Order: sequence, then C-alpha cells, then structure tokens
Amino acid sequence: MGNSGSKINFRKAVIELTTKKSKVEEDAFWAELWASNMNSAGDIFALITADDVRSLRDNSPNNLAALCYKTVDRITTACNFLSSLSPTEVLNCVRLLTRICPYLFEDSDWKGFFWSLPPAEENEQFPHQPLACTLISALTDLLFCPEFTVSSLRNHSGGSDDLSTIDSCEYIWEAGVGFATKPPQIAEHDQRRTEILKLLLTCFSEVIYVPVIDENRMRWIARFTSAENRHVLPLFTSLLNVICAYDPIGYGVPYNYLLFTDSREPLVQTALQVLIVCLDSETQSSDKKNEYADNFFINYLSRIHREEDFEFMLKGMTRLLTNPLVATYLPSSAKKITCHQELLVLLWKCCEYNR
Repeated sequence: MGNSGSKINFRKAVIELTTKKSKVEEDAFWAELWASNMNSAGDIFALITADDVRSLRDNSPNNLAALCYKTVDRITTACNFLSSLSPTEVLNCVRLLTRICPYLFEDSDWKGFFWSLPPAEENEQFPHQPLACTLISALTDLLFCPEFTVSSLRNHSGGSDDLSTIDSCEYIWEAGVGFATKPPQIAEHDQRRTEILKLLLTCFSEVIYVPVIDENRMRWIARFTSAENRHVLPLFTSLLNVICAYDPIGYGVPYNYLLFTDSREPLVQTALQVLIVCLDSETQSSDKKNEYADNFFINYLSRIHREEDFEFMLKGMTRLLTNPLVATYLPSSAKKITCHQELLVLLWKCCEYNR
C-alpha cells in the first residue's frame, strides 16, 4: 500500500508540474519526484509518459527548466555531502534525466539548454559553467563513490565527505589493464553504475538529433573524454576491464544462470556501448582551438603496450565472441549474451588505434 501511495503522489506531482501553476518553489514538491519509493527506472518511465514530457516542454517550459536545474543540483549536492547521500534519491534523479533528455534534444529550441549558463537566480547553486559540464562532473564523481558504486578501501575507512578529494584510480571497477587488485563484485553497485552509464549514454545520444555539419554535435562525448574529466583514465580502464573480465558461463555448471541473477551482464552491455561511443574518432577535432581537442579514451587505448594487457583483452573478447558456440553444445544450458556487434566494433577500434 505504501508503495502504491507513493506512486500516486509521484503521478500527481508530474501532473502538477505540467500545469503553469505548480509549486516549483517548494522543496516538498520536488521531494515527491525523487524521494518517493520508486525502486526502478521502469516505475519512472511508466509514470512519466512521452506526452507528459512534451506537454511540459511545449506548454510549461519554465517548469521543465526548473526540473532540470533542481535535479542536477540534487545530484551535485549528493557528491559534495556523502554523509547525507540517499541512494534512492540520487538514482531517481538519474532516472528522471534519462527519461527527459531525449525530448529536449529533439526540439531545436532546447538544443542549447544544457550548454548555456544557468540564469542568475540559479548561479548560487552551480559553478560558472554550462549545466552539461556540471552534470558530467557529478555523474563521473558518482561512478567512483564509496559505498554507492564502489566498495570503500580499508585504509580509507574514515573517508571524506567530498568526492572531489577522492583518488578514483584506487577505485577502478575490475582488475586487468593497469590495475591488479580485484575488487569485490556487489550487485547493488553494478546496478547503480549501469543506471548512471545509461544517463551518460542518453546525453551522448544528442548526436543523432543534430545535422552532421553541426560542429557541436559531439560535445557531450568530447567533454567526457577530455582532460576536463578528472576521472577519464579510471573510467576508461574500468569500462575496458569490466568488459574483458566478464565470463557469462563462470565455472561451466550447466543451467547455473537459471539459479542466480547475473548483475554483471547489464553493466557489461552498457559499458561496452559507452566505450565504443567514446572511441568514435570524430571526437578528435581538427580544430586546435577546441578545448576538447584530445580524446583521452583513444589516447589511452593507443598506448597499451604490455603483453599481459593484450593477452587479457584478447582472451576476454574471444571468450565473449565464442559464447554463442559454447551455448549450443547443450541447448539452453549456458548463458548466451547478445552484444556481439558491439564486441566486434570494440575489437576493430583496438586494431585501428593500437597498431
């Protein structure tokens, strides 16, 4: 009953937001949107329809802008004050933006919204930079947040209340290239990483809504893969290692995937999609004046040279690419993955950039 009541309150808040006389100045109003007992992205997507978002965009643009500012601010606040971080609130903010962003990208009037400076009344909440930069920084911080997306280190048990002080190179998600320590695999962490990566992938999708001749069509990806992203190296390494270390069959016990939930597969699929998007050579601008001229994902991939790293990558990709053959020995006895096209693209990118 409690969860049903929360969904009703959430739906009421959405309807109220689409009206011009909503209570956008009241904190309690926003609490209904991200502090409710919404436990999955499916709940958010079901309760906010496409018509709701388009109605909000076309009829109440100020309310839509306020929703974006408030949601990004809540995510940023969580990064600055870890002790008060609520996983449910943060994930619901991520889910809200994942739902809303495509409808902003499809409208030419909103094309520059995330890349413009917040208005004067919002300046106190955000640094003097475009909203997109603030969002990318906050999301990448969250991807290396102790006890949220990564496990705390024993020697850092006291911890810091500010993610900006954390060395994310110590929190790489999986052992492999450039990182020898195998961290514990926790299903909740995998699920949260996946949701944040899906929001980033949604942001990167702006490229499909703009003409090919638009010089700014890759700006989300360019910012994410540039030196402006202080987590760019551990992010590249984490994505690559999670993919290459994944073994869908495990110890080879027949039908074992029917007995246990595999939290790693959704993460691997999303990480693979994010990685190959970030390895798109178009992000390497020929314009030297461009502040994001260097794609550090491509740079790091091209500099891999240790024999054990190549062996790890090749063994991992081969294991995943041969998975359909292994799965046919005894029908339905082994888990079968579906990301073969993405794996082939990644293999091609590795051959292209690291010769």
